[in-house]
Amino acid sequence: MDIATVIGLLAAFGLMVSAIMQGSSLMIFIDIPSVTIVVGGTIGTVLVHFPFGDLMGAFNVARKAFFHKSQSPVETIEKLITYAGKARKEGILSLQSVMNDIDDEFFLKGLQMAVDGQEPDALKEMLEKEIEYVMDRHDKGAEIFATIATYSPAMGMIGTLIGLVQMLQNMSDPSSIGPAMAVALLTTFYGAVIANVIASPISGKLKIRSASEVLNKTLVTEGMKAILEGENPRLMEQRLHAFVAPKERQSNFG
Repeated sequence: MDIATVIGLLAAFGLMVSAIMQGSSLMIFIDIPSVTIVVGGTIGTVLVHFPFGDLMGAFNVARKAFFHKSQSPVETIEKLITYAGKARKEGILSLQSVMNDIDDEFFLKGLQMAVDGQEPDALKEMLEKEIEYVMDRHDKGAEIFATIATYSPAMGMIGTLIGLVQMLQNMSDPSSIGPAMAVALLTTFYGAVIANVIASPISGKLKIRSASEVLNKTLVTEGMKAILEGENPRLMEQRLHAFVAPKERQSNFG
């Protein structure tokens, strides 16, 4: 589980609830019609913008913002260097013995292709194509949440306008103006919360997760190609280090 995401959401909502409780009851910030307008309206407009399948897929991708098993690029490079040395000493078929140690499907696929005798350029082309598909899925998921962040404040404003129109229709009763105005403004509040506390941060987290995953997959692609070509592990390490920041580079050769 991504602790940063959980702590961030708990902190954001916790501070809002604390501020509300200091000046009033939490119940006055709960209005079902306002929730219906903002949430229902946002879902409706997003469905107009994207196909239904894409929307469902986005919520599946969104799990990466909360549940993500990250692997350090340094660890990926270390494994690749180890496998490169093993392949040079014992042959490419020796990598079959390490497959049970790999829990990453993409890495495992690259190893299997190498053991099966795939040509280096063909292996790289196939793995790069898979990376493109992964990027497309992740980009679409992030885009949908960015779109939710765009539409939800607009739906909040629409709800506020609806409330104001209804309020102006009852100006003959001054005592009803204050409560009616409060309810009208709640839709703007809900829209702002959905956009700035939920949707926009999740979109940003998905982009970061996607970049991290693509980096690791790129390292695997370059590394497996180098292993098939019989590249010297030391030279291979230097080439793979170009993908990571200088402070993160750790040599396996002392």
